[in-house]
Amino acid sequence: MIKAIIFDLDGTLVQSEKLKALSYAIAVQRLRGLAEPEPRAVEAYKEIVGASREVASRHIIDSLGLEPDLRPRIEEYGASDPQQAMTDVLTEMRKTIYDEMVADTQVIRDNQWPHTVGLLRIARENYCRTGLATMSYRKETMHVLEALDLRATLDVVLTREDVERPKPDPEIYLLAARKLEAPPEECLVLEDSTNGVQAAVAAGTNVIGLATPFTSAGLHSSQVIEHVWMVHDPASLLGVVQSRIEAHNRSVHPINASEEEGG
Repeated sequence: MIKAIIFDLDGTLVQSEKLKALSYAIAVQRLRGLAEPEPRAVEAYKEIVGASREVASRHIIDSLGLEPDLRPRIEEYGASDPQQAMTDVLTEMRKTIYDEMVADTQVIRDNQWPHTVGLLRIARENYCRTGLATMSYRKETMHVLEALDLRATLDVVLTREDVERPKPDPEIYLLAARKLEAPPEECLVLEDSTNGVQAAVAAGTNVIGLATPFTSAGLHSSQVIEHVWMVHDPASLLGVVQSRIEAHNRSVHPINASEEEGG
């Protein structure tokens, strides 16, 4: 029986991945004195969606060859590890830009995924235990939850500070299941990114993959899609979740399925 539903945050409840990608594009624009945000930064971010901010920054540095642009800025750090210092500089630039964007809570509300947020509210109203497992840090996570008035709908909130190893390691989902007092096989996870889906599958949970404009290509190019139920049409989400929970509870279908939903 499904006893708990666990949600990712970025890209699953909120289209924050779009805003984070834009913040990287603006950071590169400022580094290189470009007239417009750098679209290649957006494409590079799509390749690493769901990873920690440090991993994402490093990937973008390598993909766009940003080391010459960042090297003059690391002197202020007096760093013994220039590679780490460059990652830190880009991460801080991106975070400052992003924080300025989402300081306006209306921006967050305008970028929520209404079908997923609606599912969370319905799950809570029907007395299903609910959790959040995100690689965002607690301060920014709570800012988003408060902007959307979602804090009271969650029994457990886990952020980057709560685990040693980021997704795709299963640590955060194993911890969420333990705190929700439900075995992983009795948890349903909603994730949009390849890293997140890999983490949830490795934890032994039932997984629904949400194919968004930022994650669809990555999900479909990875082998992880074989182990999840895919949703491509947000309007079909509630129906897919209900049918999959019923099927699982009746033990009609196995946990792992490759059938795709939502076209």
